[in-house]
Amino acid sequence: MMRRLLPDQAAVAEVRGELTEPPLFPEEEALVARSVAGRRREFATGRRCARLALAALGFAAAPLPSGPRGEPCWPPGVVGAISHCDGYRVAAAARATDLAALGVDAEPAAPLPDGILEAVSLPEERAALTRLGGAVPGVPWDRLLFSAKESVYKVWFPLARRPLGFDQARLRFTPEPGAAASVRGSFSARLLVPVPPGFAETVGGAVLRGRWLVGEGMVLTALAPPARPAGPGAGARAAADPIVAGVTESATPPGPPPSFP
Repeated sequence: MMRRLLPDQAAVAEVRGELTEPPLFPEEEALVARSVAGRRREFATGRRCARLALAALGFAAAPLPSGPRGEPCWPPGVVGAISHCDGYRVAAAARATDLAALGVDAEPAAPLPDGILEAVSLPEERAALTRLGGAVPGVPWDRLLFSAKESVYKVWFPLARRPLGFDQARLRFTPEPGAAASVRGSFSARLLVPVPPGFAETVGGAVLRGRWLVGEGMVLTALAPPARPAGPGAGARAAADPIVAGVTESATPPGPPPSFP
């Protein structure tokens, strides 16, 4: 299903259930040595999916360690993301010359637990979800919002190298006509914090655009901004953007940032 949301430049490996082979590298085993069995299984399958995606790009199997916030460390010249939910694992990877970043997330197609929506959304987002629920019933819009913010974070953090709170990006969703068994659409995410100039030059500004799909009991979201060639005017364009220059659109304090799988 994630394949439907990503451009051809991205290699995608997704599986229902678990992959038991090949074994993890010792460096990876050490990362989850003290975790519960379920966490070890989902971590291992995620890493195996990542290696399948990398193999499709021509990369030999190698350890994928984790960074300081749990993010997977991809080989030089590669961008990628891993996600999992109950019974489903997915990894996507691409060459950095093709895509500037990748963010993918998978969630069960069920409403968020009580109280979570208020913690991960802005008031205007909640109002928009209410309207969307009336226009397109049957979609767990609160879960979709959460998933999309997770995907945004996975694009943001590897480039910005700083946390991003749930209340530091404002999302808007656009449904598209779909088959009876699924609903899909697009979304935009406006970043409400000062954007590092390098980030703006890499992804093209303070607004990210992604796609979403709800079907087969899951909510899937993905962002894949294309790589942008560096040009002599890139720095000037970044300075001219009021968000990049340091003027934010929101005075709300940062909330707890999403986390990597």
